[in-house]
Amino acid sequence: MLESHSKSASSVSTREKSEAGNICLLLFLYILQGIPLGLSASIPMILQNRNISYKEQATFSLALWPFSVKLLWAPLVDSCYWPSMGRRKSWMVPAQYLIGVFLLVLSYSLDTLLGSEDDPSTRPNILFLTSIFFALNFLAATQDIAVDGWALTMLSKEKVGYASTCNSVGQTAGFSIGFVVLLVLESKDFCTNYLGLQSSLVTLDGYFFFWGLVFLVTTSFVWACKTEDDSKDSDNQLGFQDTYKMLLTILKKHDIQRCVLVLLTCKIGFAATDALTALKLTEAGVPKDKLALLSVPLTPLLLPFIISRYTAGRYPMNVFNRAYPFRVVMGLVFAAVIYVTPQFADADGVYHAPYYALIVFVYMLNSVAQNCMFVAVMAFFAVISDPSVGGTYMTLLNTFTNLGGNWPTWVALRYVSDLTWSSCLPDALNATVAAGSTCDSTTLKEACLAAGGKCATTIDGYYVESFIGFFVGLLWFVLWGAKEVNRLQRLPTSSWLVSSRGKKDSRVKRSD
Repeated sequence: MLESHSKSASSVSTREKSEAGNICLLLFLYILQGIPLGLSASIPMILQNRNISYKEQATFSLALWPFSVKLLWAPLVDSCYWPSMGRRKSWMVPAQYLIGVFLLVLSYSLDTLLGSEDDPSTRPNILFLTSIFFALNFLAATQDIAVDGWALTMLSKEKVGYASTCNSVGQTAGFSIGFVVLLVLESKDFCTNYLGLQSSLVTLDGYFFFWGLVFLVTTSFVWACKTEDDSKDSDNQLGFQDTYKMLLTILKKHDIQRCVLVLLTCKIGFAATDALTALKLTEAGVPKDKLALLSVPLTPLLLPFIISRYTAGRYPMNVFNRAYPFRVVMGLVFAAVIYVTPQFADADGVYHAPYYALIVFVYMLNSVAQNCMFVAVMAFFAVISDPSVGGTYMTLLNTFTNLGGNWPTWVALRYVSDLTWSSCLPDALNATVAAGSTCDSTTLKEACLAAGGKCATTIDGYYVESFIGFFVGLLWFVLWGAKEVNRLQRLPTSSWLVSSRGKKDSRVKRSD
């Protein structure tokens, strides 16, 4: 009996160690996934000091779209694979290898592609950068699809709840490695003032090269040492064609169409704030490494758990409706902060602790409103999603949520220059600047400088877009948004179901 008990205890201990190893592996894979996202997010901050236009920033923002539209190829990843390699590794391994190769190749050409901060004649190659980082994020999104699926079979039923935690923590950590760590350690000023070094600790090309090697080495290790158990995959999982048919069936529902319209329009009111504020701070002389560091205390690790107490129940979107006006108003608050920012700089253009405290405070207020809306929307999706079609329903709604943030951001970046008016003022005694000269195009700017003048902004498009966004957001909420959101969340659960099986499941839940 003692021997049997000893064997049982040993078996449990071995299983727990195996589970712990699987959780660590899953966390590491999600960290790897977040790194390309962080690297992509750092590029606009770097480009802002390379004298590029906001239209070019809008072009580069397209590189971040793959995660928003991964639903288009997710069914292919879930249904097509090489059995000898494994259902998930068939996509994850090639995707991670290609990410590693992309990073290695980029490390040898990144300086040329980004241009020089000191030499205005060397312009960044925006189209090529956009194409490369679009491909990089496409691969990261493909890896995300594969790892999400693998998590469900890698962990036991008792531990599968840790998958979402690994996803959240891992992606956040990976993003910080690619964004915060890069911008901080690549900054000569930070390394000189805080680390006592004579130069930056890392270079852009060296950082990309290092993580390219990490991707190649760790992917080889996972491929060789970790096996899959495809037998755990659900037998009733939808096939490639069936998934797309199900998506079309869902989209044909009238209430889903109304919900999609809400998701695609609700973020117009704060598009300028989300897209331009950090770039405007960089333009005003706030060091990008300081902005990166400020994002660390703003990382919402505990806030979603606190908010979830108020979104639990049948009507989670009540929290959304309460937070929405506050977030719209924050657009004007950010505009005011940007307007007074130059007054906080000393004679050398350096910003000190009181200003950074103000920035952290304002960003924290915005983060609270932002997370209230996000958690409420996710809770609403969980309430209305048809349980009979697995994650397809939720993924579809998440896709439109992401698109609803991406397209207004692109519009804000694309047209802010067109809404900006600049005048050409004499900059020297012998300047030959004609009265009424403007700097509203690259040609006119060059003509102004050639005539001995300087360009001064008369009306900044950021403020124009901020005020337009405020009024559009307010009108959206008062005239339609709040009522429509309230109507949608009060529909019976059966209104969202797409199959007789789902309706049966719903009746069973209610009877329970």
